[in-house]
Amino acid sequence: QVQLVESGGGLVQAGESLRLSCEASGSEFSSMGWHRQAPGKQRELVARITSGGSTIYADSVKGRFTISRDGAKNTVYLQMNSLKPEDTAVYYCNAIRNWAGYWGQGTQVTVSS
Repeated sequence: QVQLVESGGGLVQAGESLRLSCEASGSEFSSMGWHRQAPGKQRELVARITSGGSTIYADSVKGRFTISRDGAKNTVYLQMNSLKPEDTAVYYCNAIRNWAGYWGQGTQVTVSS
């Protein structure tokens, strides 16, 4: 059974940084990523990284967020810099293996103005 354990969320002021981590049990995930969901809004992709290291980002976070992956630890990170109040959301880790998707429980990120 695949489990994703997220950590690193919290309350920060605008302009500050946070680093999210997600450790996955098991191995051979073809891609891992982060999504977020703000109150009253749909869940959206923030960033994704493949096993080969290719990355994609939402336009709203390009230049501010960086996704990285430690394959040996089955861990994906999201470095979030220059945070804005509109980045406030629950951030969910996602991992894909054999065409099946798995989700973490979510971690709250709150950015005050």
